[in-house]
Amino acid sequence: MSRTVSLRAAGFGIALAVFALDRTVKWVMAGPLQLQNVGLIKLLPFFDLRWTENYGVSLGMFTATSSEMKLALLAMTGLIALGVAVWMLREVVFGEIAALSLVLGGALGNIYDRSTHGYVIDYADLHIGEWRPFLIFNIADAAITLGVLILLARSLLSREKPADAADAQDDTATETV
Repeated sequence: MSRTVSLRAAGFGIALAVFALDRTVKWVMAGPLQLQNVGLIKLLPFFDLRWTENYGVSLGMFTATSSEMKLALLAMTGLIALGVAVWMLREVVFGEIAALSLVLGGALGNIYDRSTHGYVIDYADLHIGEWRPFLIFNIADAAITLGVLILLARSLLSREKPADAADAQDDTATETV
């Protein structure tokens, strides 16, 4: 098996692990903890478990109020996940593959919820007093966010110098010698 195929296989393995972890934690929230009935479990002064049904996407945008809107939202998120999977298949650097795998695994976790419940289960409530720097989220959301941040950081920090700039530096180095 070539190195590129191995990296991509590892990426899909990471996506599967994120999906499995997300499903397991959501099962614990809905099953043994019965968070939907309890509503709130205070764990730390800055972190609670709070049952939330998210009928929209990121930041509660595009809230689906009808079955047609739910289906359209499901189709849109499915197409995005498919695009991420295709992008993963085209990448050859593990940093990008790993970041995309986090996005894909998280997207699949939320798509599963949306297709089976009609909403995404959110439960992680990080706060400082009454101030919430984030909306209530889940592991899938955290994986998506982390993957996007890694992609952005890698994009900003690994810029290639234009050929003209590299030539100019070579000329300057030659002249000073």
